[in-house]
Amino acid sequence: MRQELIVIFGPDRRFELALPSGQALPAPEDGRRWLDEQFSANDCEPLRASGKVLIADKVLALAAAVGPERLAEDAAWAQAFARATLGALARPMVTVDVDAGALSY
Repeated sequence: MRQELIVIFGPDRRFELALPSGQALPAPEDGRRWLDEQFSANDCEPLRASGKVLIADKVLALAAAVGPERLAEDAAWAQAFARATLGALARPMVTVDVDAGALSY
C-alpha cells in the first residue's frame, strides 16, 4: 500500500514524501508524541484562541514553522515528519496545504 505525505506551501512549493513500501507506520500514540515534541521544540503556537491543539492543527503549525526550507534540506527530519503524521492520523495518505490551513486524506 502506498504511504505518502504531501505538503503544499503554494502553487510551486510542493513536497511529496513517500515512505518505503511495506514500512510499518508508528502507532498513533507514538506519532502524536513525536509531533508534540517537535511542536514544542519549534516554538509552534496553537492555531485556536481556546488553546486547544488538535493533531491536525499540530501538523499544520509544525509544517508552517519549519517551512519548505527544512523539508528540502533535512531529508531525515522530513521522513520522520511524514511517518509521525501518517501514524498519528492513522492514514496512509495525507495532504497538508499550509497556505489553505487544511488537511485532506
